[in-house]
Amino acid sequence: MASHSHIILTSHNRPGANRLPPLQWGAGEASRRGPLIASLTHADQRNVIGTHGGAYSIYRALSVAAGKLDAFHVPDLVNTEPAATIGPHPQWADPDKIVALDPFGHVVTTAFAGELADGLDVRPTIAITRARLNLPEIVDAMAAGRLVADGEILNQAGEIAVVKIAIDPVWHLPGIARRFEVDVTQLRHQLFEQTAGMFPELVTRPDIDVFLPPIGGHTVYIMGDPAALADPDRPVAARVHDECNGSDVFGSDICTCRPYLAHGVELGIETAQAGGAGVVVYNRKEGRALGEVTKFLVYNARKRQSGGDSAATYFERTECVAGVQDARFQELMPDVLHWLGVGRIDRFASMSDMKHDALVASGIEIGERLSIPDELIPEDAQVEMAAKRAAGYYDATAPAAGPEPGDVKGRGLE
Repeated sequence: MASHSHIILTSHNRPGANRLPPLQWGAGEASRRGPLIASLTHADQRNVIGTHGGAYSIYRALSVAAGKLDAFHVPDLVNTEPAATIGPHPQWADPDKIVALDPFGHVVTTAFAGELADGLDVRPTIAITRARLNLPEIVDAMAAGRLVADGEILNQAGEIAVVKIAIDPVWHLPGIARRFEVDVTQLRHQLFEQTAGMFPELVTRPDIDVFLPPIGGHTVYIMGDPAALADPDRPVAARVHDECNGSDVFGSDICTCRPYLAHGVELGIETAQAGGAGVVVYNRKEGRALGEVTKFLVYNARKRQSGGDSAATYFERTECVAGVQDARFQELMPDVLHWLGVGRIDRFASMSDMKHDALVASGIEIGERLSIPDELIPEDAQVEMAAKRAAGYYDATAPAAGPEPGDVKGRGLE
């Protein structure tokens, strides 16, 4: 099928555009909630703002423009069903517990089989598979005697058996507005203006409440039985980790991100081997959701400033460049854990009060808080740690009288 030769504006209703039943966000059953239709194959069937794929939709557009992809391709979803069962959980039926993802995004081939058979282009926003992870830090933990292979969760080669989940963001705009205590009309206007008018339906179609934002999503790694995450009689360990490509992938030593990530995986293995489950939620929020370009600019500013890279000015230099110290705003972060059925975290690997407080405010209990062990902190990351300790971040291992922030210095650029 050829692409349209003319542009169809989304700012105007089309004939038949409202023929789908209204979505019932927070309905405990997929059939009552209704399918999310964001595809471009039938313009008269869309009931959400945006399109599938988040930021990757731009690459899809490039593929279509280059003639490599049929603009009206519909995915063949045969054999794509989840490789592990998640839910349903009571939180799925609470319209305020989950506002940033689709609880039924992984079961569209079964929950909406009738709609698919009728030709509706319903697409998954969540995919669940199984995998093995191989982290050198886990092999080191085995060599040090902190972890022992059990042949099921952790084998002799240090490979970790996990359930792996990819989640695209799906925003229920009225729920997002309530979460941030803002007017929903103002929220829609700001989303429209701050994306330079990319999505006119935000301001012209108040009847459409669901938005697929063009941002990165989440990846979840579960060690042990996923059902244990919702079982109050089985222990749960969790690490909620925000993306840091430089450290997580390339091992940059200016921060503690990868060491903390590996520490969270280690805790998850221990807890799974004790009959519970460990979960690591990996959020695409590079550079405190300010982006990697901003982050590298801040690195330069920190290391070139008078007096060198100092813990005393750690947050100040970020704010000078970005205008804000941190743009992550963890209010949406608990949704993934609610989707997994988590009601209590026995071992929470994080120094962040923002994360801790957001989870507790959402109704998730937290038992033990675990900061990163001192021996895992890279030398150049001592600036970060001293700045966080001075700012009041939780740290059970910090000495009672540590060095003054101004006395902790990092390497120069050279």
